[in-house]
Amino acid sequence: MIECVVKNPSNVGECPIWCPVEKALYWIDIYAPAIFRYDPATGENRRWDMPEHVGSIALRDSGGLVAGMASGFCFIDLEAGTVTPIVDPESGDPGTRLNDGRCDRAGRFWAGSMAEAVDRPVGALYRLESDLSCHKALDGFLCSNGLAFSPDDRILYHADTRGRSVFAYDFDIETGGVRNKRLFCTTDDRLGEGRPDGACVDEEGCYWSARCDGWRVVRHAPDGRVIRVVDVPVGTVTMCAFGGENLDMLYITTATDGRPPEELSDQPLAGSLFAVEVGVRGLPEPRFAG
Repeated sequence: MIECVVKNPSNVGECPIWCPVEKALYWIDIYAPAIFRYDPATGENRRWDMPEHVGSIALRDSGGLVAGMASGFCFIDLEAGTVTPIVDPESGDPGTRLNDGRCDRAGRFWAGSMAEAVDRPVGALYRLESDLSCHKALDGFLCSNGLAFSPDDRILYHADTRGRSVFAYDFDIETGGVRNKRLFCTTDDRLGEGRPDGACVDEEGCYWSARCDGWRVVRHAPDGRVIRVVDVPVGTVTMCAFGGENLDMLYITTATDGRPPEELSDQPLAGSLFAVEVGVRGLPEPRFAG
């Protein structure tokens, strides 16, 4: 049964990431902006306010976090309270920001972008190498999201939330190369399916997709078929990630942003963090090598 573990009316909860060393879950509120650390053993949900919108984070081998923020890629030291810029791949377009991201198992950090205020297909997916060089891998998206990698490192999944589609690509873990784009799945708002938002992959190679405005997380088989639906008591479901000591707990973030008050009155847990045991294990989240 799904459980609300942190009742927190976040604007846009996102990017849950399990730290096995600390046995804790880091997650963010993009627009607060803030980073949180939830400890399941104590129930504590610690908060660090950020100076600007933060779209995604990942743990670093050397400690601290790497992040995709409004001003580009940054390093974050939560205890010192510092944010150190690395590079802004879209410095020429102040109307965009970095959004969803994660590390691959070669230690690179990937983050995609989106236009903040209007629907423009200017979103791209960037790859930050451990030497801090930055490379554009894909472009032409309305809202880059849903990034995940198959267990064998041969497939990269990537969603365009506003385009209501998830794509699969052949992925070269050695070079970071991406090619052979094909449609993995689409959603239909007329059927109440919502739009594909953040995602993760389990040890069986299935893709778990959070559905914005869909009240659910959907598990897709490697061929794209829907094989399971986890209902969430909130409409705007933003991302999911595996955590817990056995990586068998699915953590789910949600949002309140853009919802009218009369709608939120029927969703008292909107913006909260949820957890549910799903009977399958996830994969350890890689760390940034830079």
